[in-house]
Amino acid sequence: MTHQTYTRIEAYMRTCMSDSAHDVEHIYRVLYNALQIAEGEENVDRDVLITACLLHDIGRQEQFAEPSLCHARVGAEKAGRFLRGLGCPEEFVERVCDCIRTHRFRKNDPPVSVEAKILFDADKLDVTGALGIARTLQYKGEVEEPLYRVLPDGAISDGTDDAEPSFFREYHFKLERLYDRFLTARGAELARERRKIAADFYEALWREVTQSRSVGRKLLEESITAE
Repeated sequence: MTHQTYTRIEAYMRTCMSDSAHDVEHIYRVLYNALQIAEGEENVDRDVLITACLLHDIGRQEQFAEPSLCHARVGAEKAGRFLRGLGCPEEFVERVCDCIRTHRFRKNDPPVSVEAKILFDADKLDVTGALGIARTLQYKGEVEEPLYRVLPDGAISDGTDDAEPSFFREYHFKLERLYDRFLTARGAELARERRKIAADFYEALWREVTQSRSVGRKLLEESITAE
């Protein structure tokens, strides 16, 4: 890839990014993660990989405005139009769009190409460890969701059975479970190195808020006399 082509793709990406939790720095971290993972894989087309990494979240604005949309699909469509406008070969465009479309894989449309698998893992790595905790808390604040929910008996829920969103729920239903979903050996290795950091943070936060509430409520009850 020429420097000129990279610069044009990068500039277009920057015009599409406004989500604080999925900002320009997220894009660069995913790109850098991907290049590390690619070192352990064979037959990687780095032009496809770099382009897909730069453009993988360009559909976020549309999804934020209309939550029923999938940013991966919207992003693939936008990337296709942009790359064709640059005069890129159709095969190249299709391979990049496939990576972008499948990077949000849940149940259907899994990543198949080596570049798509690398992008998937590189993106998921940015939700692991301390960085994943920080980004999740940032996003929860942005959408005005609480750290935790309080149960009818006044106790703090640990998030495992919550129906309503919270950081504790997000940790158990997403952050804690993603470590077994990596598709490349290097991606899985990097994720394992970060796993304990995230778990330790959750446990420390859980202890602090529950202890503060338990001790504080007891002291408050002792401080208030019945009339």
